Amino acid sequence: MRRVSSSGVHGSVSLPAVGTLVNEPAYAALVKEHGRARVVAAIREQIAAERDGSDGDAERVAAVSARLRSAIAPRLRRVINATGVILHTNLGRAPLSQAAIEALSVAAGYSNVELDLDTGKRGERAGLVSGFLTALFECDAALVVNNNAAAVLLALTALCKSREVIVSRGQLVEIGGSFRMPDVMRLSGARMVEVGTTNRTRASDYEGAITPRTAAILRVHTSNFRVTGFTESAGLEELAGVAKSHGLLLLDDLGSGATGPIADEPTVADSLRHSDVVTFSGDKLLGGPQAGIVVGRAELVERLRRHPLQRALRADKLTVAALEATLSLYLDPERAAREIPVLRMLGEPVASVLARAERLAGLVGGEVEQTVGRVGGGALPLAELPSFACAVEQELAARLRETNPPVVAVLRDGRCLLDCRTITEAEVDEVAAAVATARG
Repeated sequence: MRRVSSSGVHGSVSLPAVGTLVNEPAYAALVKEHGRARVVAAIREQIAAERDGSDGDAERVAAVSARLRSAIAPRLRRVINATGVILHTNLGRAPLSQAAIEALSVAAGYSNVELDLDTGKRGERAGLVSGFLTALFECDAALVVNNNAAAVLLALTALCKSREVIVSRGQLVEIGGSFRMPDVMRLSGARMVEVGTTNRTRASDYEGAITPRTAAILRVHTSNFRVTGFTESAGLEELAGVAKSHGLLLLDDLGSGATGPIADEPTVADSLRHSDVVTFSGDKLLGGPQAGIVVGRAELVERLRRHPLQRALRADKLTVAALEATLSLYLDPERAAREIPVLRMLGEPVASVLARAERLAGLVGGEVEQTVGRVGGGALPLAELPSFACAVEQELAARLRETNPPVVAVLRDGRCLLDCRTITEAEVDEVAAAVATARG
């Protein structure tokens, strides 16, 4: 292919017109497969690349074909998580169990998502999962929406609109995507009343802020950070006492939603002992799909369910299917620990991780290095998970993201680390093949 100047002319030779090229026999097959409009757009992009000299050596028809293939290639791809971060937000947080994956295939077609098969009448999609939630957490009622921010917004709107909600200054958190608690409060129509300081808030601070306009006390669990040192905060039991003595609601934005003891993370059961309404995520420590879960007193959850905003925030059929399958595993705790990937990775003995790292290192000629894994996803920011990685050359990190499937690793101290806390046994051979490909 002949290079041209920025004016489109190299000597006496000019780039051909797009309309001329698209009518050439060489492009006929592409037009048939992709349509004339898309081929024209791809040719135009290729001509522009040749004009600025960035693609002057490519064979034009092949280059146009490559552009067309790239345009229709799936943007969402499976990747192998070799970072050691279990709930990696950039990688989709909790990987689903096999049971949840199979449930998605059921929901992908026609299903009884809103049909009562016994009566033939319209059903309620929330009923597919609410029973599992109330049984698991021993609560009165449950509701599912599309994420935890939506759950908090719905609770504040349905229960506290046009009234005051008291919250500690130390809990005015910002979650992913620059979505801040004050913004959620403002959108709900409730008036936020800040009390205490960033590091110390006592029960008396809440007590002193109560007025006739107060509707609730809101506790926001600081899932993604910890304030240490000279600190003090009122516990849920204290807040429940203040709320009850003044006839107020106690709302708890729990965030990560631990179902059982893990480090210093509060559990859903702990929160329900004191709170009227508790909200948390489905795709963090629960190990399910992205969802916002509301549990609590029946009359309050019913007010959320009947609120018009709930329709806009409700979970879709795929979420409901995956969540139902995930929750059903919790009926057998041993099976849940074995089959829900998040629980399995959190509980896996470090000796098993080491064995995996040694096997991978043997396959690729790497070195085993002791590392520290993380929970991630805004959960347990101080928790360290003993782990082991296979260390390879630093320059492989970028190339590994180009393999199929891409492997996302960690760069540290001049080496590329493949952390085996988040690499499954079945993925070891795939990672080894990816390293071989990356080395060329």
